[in-house]
Amino acid sequence: MRFHTRKWVKPQDLNPNGTLFGGQLLAWIDEELALYSIIQLENSRVVTKSMSEINFRSSAKQGDVIEIGIAVVKFGHTSLTLKCEVRNMMTRETIITIDATTMVNLGTDGKPKAHGKTKIEFVKDRLE
Repeated sequence: MRFHTRKWVKPQDLNPNGTLFGGQLLAWIDEELALYSIIQLENSRVVTKSMSEINFRSSAKQGDVIEIGIAVVKFGHTSLTLKCEVRNMMTRETIITIDATTMVNLGTDGKPKAHGKTKIEFVKDRLE
């Protein structure tokens, strides 16, 4: 799994218990999965279709730096399925895992569209 993004947990990200609000964390994850999918599928019209069980395993507190990791599970005809892990960057303790999030590629009409991708591509390889 590659860890792509880091976030700094700030006061506005906390719940009444003084730990990272789960909704904020899920928003960060959804955005990161969307950006990853947009780059992989080379299309800015990508939406989240579904998420499997979300497993909160530990919490983060103000001042913690977390990192979001993503791995491709499979390429579908119009979709990309990803797994995600978020961990505390300093302790490496896992905060949350999501085994499968399905992102769907859309056409200009807003309907699922075949993307023709079958493997992970890196931007640097597209430029060569």
